[in-house]
Amino acid sequence: MMKECLENVRSRAPLVHNITNYVTVNDVANVLLACGGSPIMSDDADEVEDITSICGGLNINIGTLNKNTIPSMFLAGRKANALGHIVLLDPVGAGASKLRTEIALKLLEEVKFDVIRGNISEIKTLALGSGHTKGVDADAADAVNEENLDKTIAYIKELSAWTDSIVAVTGAIDLVCDLEKCYVIRNGRPEMGKITGTGCQLSGMMTAFVAANPDNKLEAAAAAVMTMGLAGEIGYRNMQPGDGNATYRNRIIDAIYNMDGDALEAGAKYEIR
Repeated sequence: MMKECLENVRSRAPLVHNITNYVTVNDVANVLLACGGSPIMSDDADEVEDITSICGGLNINIGTLNKNTIPSMFLAGRKANALGHIVLLDPVGAGASKLRTEIALKLLEEVKFDVIRGNISEIKTLALGSGHTKGVDADAADAVNEENLDKTIAYIKELSAWTDSIVAVTGAIDLVCDLEKCYVIRNGRPEMGKITGTGCQLSGMMTAFVAANPDNKLEAAAAAVMTMGLAGEIGYRNMQPGDGNATYRNRIIDAIYNMDGDALEAGAKYEIR
């Protein structure tokens, strides 16, 4: 199934509209190209409905909110819903400021999301309606670990039921859940946290995976997480003396570009609960 999800992205080349943050916009575009998707970056209110109309998926990332892009998110989200397109929310930094939290919660009220992807602190903020994060990073106190895994899975499944969305929580252990099933994924490297925007990249790629596999959305979202995590492992193995986090970012993108379905099936580390 994971192999098929990746191969469908490559064969169907879904067009993904990204309203994302300017810190990582270039990397998001390159990761989408690497996995077989096609990116469009547009955030002006005068054109986002037109752009969303020609795309199969919409990735909304609140990482660098401003008064110009906030209306665009709602316009594009409603348009995507009306057309039955895939929509993903990445609530970057929700809980770090009143504005981020309020906009994330309002988006959940007014736009139907197929997938919500964030770190555990961001996801808890959405569930509770308020919260605190370490900037745009997860708070260590919230981290998913083996001791709290079962409790966290139950919590995420409840959030999935409340939002009627797939919920993907990424960290040292990744969880991709709907109401009934949760993929527990253990791919990746801790060094990925030293690169700005691996989560943003994953959100763009996940939108492409789900758009290319509309009949298997949960599996597609999980396959995207496995692809990114496995690419992190491969990229790290390919590091040379003197390489740093900038080179590592490129090696991860290269690993995604060169990955095929068989390699993903062989390298994916997951269980279903």
